Amino acid sequence: MTAEGSPRTDSGAPEPVGDLVHRASQQLSQLVREEMRLAQAEMTEKGRRFGKGGGLFGGAGLMGVLTLQALAATAIAALSLVMDVWAAALIVTAVLAVVTALMAVLGKRQISKASPPAPDQTIDSVKADVAEIREKAQR
Repeated sequence: MTAEGSPRTDSGAPEPVGDLVHRASQQLSQLVREEMRLAQAEMTEKGRRFGKGGGLFGGAGLMGVLTLQALAATAIAALSLVMDVWAAALIVTAVLAVVTALMAVLGKRQISKASPPAPDQTIDSVKADVAEIREKAQR
């Protein structure tokens, strides 16, 4: 840099303002493209988590229906058959209920990890970039 603060080329001559603006424009374009790629990757990951969570909630719903059917079978068996049959049906019902609860908890956890559906890391990165650009522009 010269005493006046102008950057110099390799030959020692001051770098033209047009070249500086062109280089800054290229760097800014590259930065925007990189931030867009980061946002896309982040949203893809969140989409996967929503998909997994939704699938697990759907599975929990199906297991809930099966649990109610088993409970109904248990009640029928308890009223019409010997103790051994309804006891076995009650055990099956309990196992299905545990599976249902586990799937619901796992589904909720996946949905929680994906919320909110915004690219938080990218937003923070862009804010930092803007702050740095403002800081350098004020110099």
